[in-house]
Amino acid sequence: MAEKPELSMAAYRQRTRRSLLTGGLAALAGFAGWRWVQDQPQSHNIPTVLRKGHEFNEAVWSGLFREDHQARTFSRSAASILRVNGRQGLRSEIDLADWQFTVKGPDGTTLGTHVLNDIKQLDYFETTIEHKCIEGWAQITNWGGARFRDFMRLYEDQLPDNISHVYLETPDSQYYVSVDIETMRHDQTMLTYNNLGVPIDELHGAPLRLTTPLKYGIKQLKRIGEIQFLTEAGRDYWGERGYDWYAGL
Repeated sequence: MAEKPELSMAAYRQRTRRSLLTGGLAALAGFAGWRWVQDQPQSHNIPTVLRKGHEFNEAVWSGLFREDHQARTFSRSAASILRVNGRQGLRSEIDLADWQFTVKGPDGTTLGTHVLNDIKQLDYFETTIEHKCIEGWAQITNWGGARFRDFMRLYEDQLPDNISHVYLETPDSQYYVSVDIETMRHDQTMLTYNNLGVPIDELHGAPLRLTTPLKYGIKQLKRIGEIQFLTEAGRDYWGERGYDWYAGL
């Protein structure tokens, strides 16, 4: 075996100086780039250049969307009750016996109101999927309820053809999301009232929440108080705070 050539002290020092210089220049460039980004005009609480990055991601993922593509499903035995994460919109007390939600058209006109039993009259659908949080964790869980597309059919004759988004908010209006209509009409997007076969509790969004494996958890609004059909994107709690509006998977 050939012996490893020894590095002279002079060569070692030269290499060390070169490494320090290269690292220093890289750090300086990174700092300058960071300062440049911070100095850009703001768009919904983040620099416009970063918002454009979000919009580019949305263009790519929405372009790849296929209605017949299904998110991966799992055996129910692999599922567990979803961990609780986030209480925005759930902090006020609610009387579940008196709860109902309102449905509105694009102009804000009330089209109807519903109680939980109305949703239970729709075909029951159950699926076991992977719930993904934007914080980086994921968990296999099981949801039961009605497909949103079946619910939407109740209002099709009252809605224009150019519906593009669905807006949902909690009864206290403290949390709200806007979701593209393609996702809302997908087979696996649900108005959910069961988790592993039992009614969801208040911390999981009782009596009714939105679930879909096509979006991060920030879009899956708990405790629905209002649903509005829109012809353009509506307000979005985390989108207004610098996150990706689309939040697609």
